[in-house]
Order: sequence, then structure tokens, then C-alpha cells
Amino acid sequence: MNVALWIVQVLLALMFLMAGATKLSKPKNELREKLGDWVDNYSSSTLKLIGLLELLGAVGLILPMSINFFSVLTPIAAIGLAMTMLGAMKVHADRKEQNKVKMNLVLMVLALFVAVGRFIIVPVI
Repeated sequence: MNVALWIVQVLLALMFLMAGATKLSKPKNELREKLGDWVDNYSSSTLKLIGLLELLGAVGLILPMSINFFSVLTPIAAIGLAMTMLGAMKVHADRKEQNKVKMNLVLMVLALFVAVGRFIIVPVI
């Protein structure tokens, strides 16, 4: 189970690292082209904050356990990413973007799998 959790952690970290870096590095008009017009509903600062949360969550999935320091941050990061996906699901559900809701749901379930796995199944504490 530990190997499965690590695989999911790495895959999630890569996904959120790319998503966060994109939101942090691209101007709003480029994000609109890449992500859709939902970005028009949010300020550039809000989009950057979402990107920062995704980036920090990605780092939190891997780094604490990799260096064996304060490993409890890994499942906490997973919970934070799951909450971020819950917010994303709300945004896309309100806009009737069902394909994006499904993708957010998959990412949220994977993040919750990591949280439960690291708190209960293969505890890091």
C-alpha cells in the first residue's frame, strides 16, 4: 500500500505542480486561452493565490516524507488539495462544465486517498 500511496502522491504532485506553476507564471489572458473563460470571474491576484496553493500542496505531498521531517504535513497537504478541488468543482458545476467537474472529482478522490492512507492505512505519525 505504501508504494501505491507514493505513486498517487507523485502523480498528484506533478499535476498540481504544473497547474500551480501555470497559474503563477501566465498572465490572465493566457490563462483564459489555456483554462477557459472561468478565469474572467476572478482577479489576477485570486488566480495567483490558487496557483500558489496548488504549488505548495504539490510540494507538501512529497517533500516532508522525502526528507523525513514533519511528515504529518503530507496528509495535511492532501486535505488542502482536496478542499481546493471541492472549490473548483463548485465553480465548474455552477458553469455547467461537467467534464471539468469530473476531473476535479478524480483529483479530489485521489487526494483524499492520500490523506486517509497517510493518516490511517500507512500512518506517518
